[in-house]
Amino acid sequence: MALLQISEPGQSPAPHQRRIAVGIDLGTTHSLVATVRSGSAQTLADENGEHLLPSVVHYSGDGTVLVGAAAAEFAASDSSNTLVSVKRHMGRAAGDTASAYGSGQLQSSSGGNNAEGSEGSNSAEDSNSAEGSDSAEGSNSAEDSASGMVKFETVAGLISPVQASAQILAALAARAESALDGPLEGAVITVPAYFDDAQRQATKDAATLAGIKVLRLLNEPTAAAVAYGLDQGAEGVVAIYDLGGGTFDISILRLNRGVFEVLATGGDSALGGDDIDRALADYLCEQAGQPVLDDLNRQRQWLIEARRVKEALSDSDLVEASVDDWRGEVSRNQLNTLAKPFVAKTLRACKRALRDAGIGKEVAEIGSVVLVGGSTRMPLVRQQVAEFFALEPLLSIDPDRVVAVGAALQADVLVGNKPGDEMLLLDVIPLSLGIETMGGLTEKIIHRNTTIPVMRAQEFTTFKDGQTAMAVHVVQGERELVSDCRSLARFELRGIPPMLAGAAKVQVSYQVDADGLLSVSARETATGVEARIDVKPSYGLDDGEITRLLEDSYEHAREDMGVRALREQQVEADRLIEDLSAALATQGKALLDEDEYHCLDVGLQELAAVRKSSEDHRPLQSEIERLAHLSETFAARRMDAAIKKAMTGHRLEEFEGPA
Repeated sequence: MALLQISEPGQSPAPHQRRIAVGIDLGTTHSLVATVRSGSAQTLADENGEHLLPSVVHYSGDGTVLVGAAAAEFAASDSSNTLVSVKRHMGRAAGDTASAYGSGQLQSSSGGNNAEGSEGSNSAEDSNSAEGSDSAEGSNSAEDSASGMVKFETVAGLISPVQASAQILAALAARAESALDGPLEGAVITVPAYFDDAQRQATKDAATLAGIKVLRLLNEPTAAAVAYGLDQGAEGVVAIYDLGGGTFDISILRLNRGVFEVLATGGDSALGGDDIDRALADYLCEQAGQPVLDDLNRQRQWLIEARRVKEALSDSDLVEASVDDWRGEVSRNQLNTLAKPFVAKTLRACKRALRDAGIGKEVAEIGSVVLVGGSTRMPLVRQQVAEFFALEPLLSIDPDRVVAVGAALQADVLVGNKPGDEMLLLDVIPLSLGIETMGGLTEKIIHRNTTIPVMRAQEFTTFKDGQTAMAVHVVQGERELVSDCRSLARFELRGIPPMLAGAAKVQVSYQVDADGLLSVSARETATGVEARIDVKPSYGLDDGEITRLLEDSYEHAREDMGVRALREQQVEADRLIEDLSAALATQGKALLDEDEYHCLDVGLQELAAVRKSSEDHRPLQSEIERLAHLSETFAARRMDAAIKKAMTGHRLEEFEGPA
C-alpha cells in the first residue's frame, strides 16, 4: 500500500526537490540576500553573523578585490581605490553626472591618478553635494569612449559601476550558496521603481557578470509590499515610502483578491540618506572651522563620522562628534534642521504620486503606509510621514531587510517552489512611451502608470505618394513635442510598397517586459516586411530627469495642447498644399476653367501665407476648411475622370456583379 506524503502549509512536499532561489536587494549603502526556508523568508548572514553587506568595493595593487565591511575599512585610508554608492551611477554617462554637479563644502577634491583630467574621489558618495546631485567632476571618473558609461580610475584600471556591482552581487551569491549548501537556480534583484531602461539593463548586466541568472527585476516598493501584505491576504490601498541611502521611491499600490497593482509611482533617483550625511558633514566642518577640504581621505573621515552621528541620533537627543583632535556635539534638533529640506522633497513626490493615482491623502482610501530603507529610522522621517498620510506607518519588519524579504518570496514563486497564482504582481512604467509623428509631435503608445508587462500596437501610414520607407523614432516623456521628450532609439522600416499617401498601413508595436525593458517593432501589413529594435540606451537619465519631465508636463499642459493643435493643423495644411498643388499642375487646366483655376491657386497662396505666419491653430484650421470646400468640385471632377479612364475599353457589364 502506497503512503501519501503530506506537508505543512507553505512547505514543500518534497524538500529534496526544492530549488534554491534568492531575493537580492542591491542597495546604494547596503545590500542583502534572502531566501525562503520552511515557508518563511529570511535574510542570510555572513560568517560573522552580519546580514547587511556594505555596498563598498576596494581594489588593491596586487589584484585583490575586497567587498563589504573589509572594503569599507579602506574608505578613509585609500578612498581613491574604494568605490562607494556606485548604484547612483548605474547605467549613466559621465556627462550626466558632471552636468548635475551642485554646490557644497565637501565638493572640491584632488589626489589619485585621475583619468581624462577629472579630479577627486571615485566614490559616488563623495561626488554628491548637499543638494543631492551626482557628480563626475568631483569624482575620479572617466567616460568610456565606446559606451559613454562613467568609469572610475583605480589601481586595477578603469572600473565601471556594472563591474563594481557585479562584485557585490557575486559576494551575496557566494554567501547564499554557502548558507544553503547548493548552487542558485536564480535570483530576483530589486531596483528603484524610477530606474529607467538603461539603469535596469545595467543591473541585469552586473548580475550576468556575476554569474547569476536573473529571474526578474522587481521594483523595491513592490517587494516591500509583497513582504508586508500579499501573503497575509491584505486588501486596500497602500503607500510604500522608500528612502534609502541614495534613492527615494514612493509607490501607491492597490491589493485586491490576490492581485497586486501599482497605481502610481514617483520619487527621485538622486535623493537619499547620503545627502543628509553630506549636509551633516558640511555642518561639522563648519563647526570645526575647517576650510574646504581637498584631501579625499579627510573627506571620507568626515562623512563616516557624520553617518555615525546621524544613526546615533535616532536613539539619542545629543551625540558627541569627533574627528582627529576636534570634539563637538550635535543635537537631534540640529540634525532635523539639516534634514528637513530633503524630507520635504520626498513629501512633494508623495503628493504628486497620490494625484497621479487619483487619491487625495485626506481620503480614508489609504489603508496603510509602509516604511522602507535605513533612512526611515530617523524619527523626523517617521514623524513627518505619519503627519502627511495621517497614519502611523508599519514597522514590524526591519526596514533594511523588507525589500530583500519580498524579493525572496517572489523568487520562490518564479523558481517553481510555489504555485504562480499565489502571487500576481503588476508593476507600472514611470513615463509614457511614444513615437514621433509628422510635425515633431509625440504620439503616446503606452501611457505612464500602465501595468507591465504590456504590449500596445497602433497603425500609422505614409505622408507622401510613393513613400517606400518610414523612420521610427521612439521617445519617452509626457510632453506633446518630441523636442521636449527624451529620445530612446531610432530605426527605419524599408520595403514599403509605393502607394498613394495614406494608403500604406504600418503597425508599430511597443512591448515592455516584466523587467521594464522595451522592444519596438514596425510591420507593413500588406507585405509583412518588418523591422524591430530592443531599446537598451547606453546611459540613463540626468539627476531628477524623470521628476523634471513630469513637472514640466503639468506646468506646460495648456501650452502644450495649443502647440500640438497648431502642429497638427500645420501638418494638415502641408498635406493639402502638396496634394492640391500636384493635382493642379497635372489636371487643373484640363478640368477647371480659368476662374476656377485662379480661385484655387489664390486659395493655395492664402493657406500657405497663414501656414507660415499663424501662431494659433484656429485661423489655420478655418483656412484649411475653406480651401477644402473650394476644392470639392475639382476633387469630384478628378474622380469622374479617373473612373472614366478606368472604364475606357470595357463594357459596363464587366463591372457589374452577378444578378
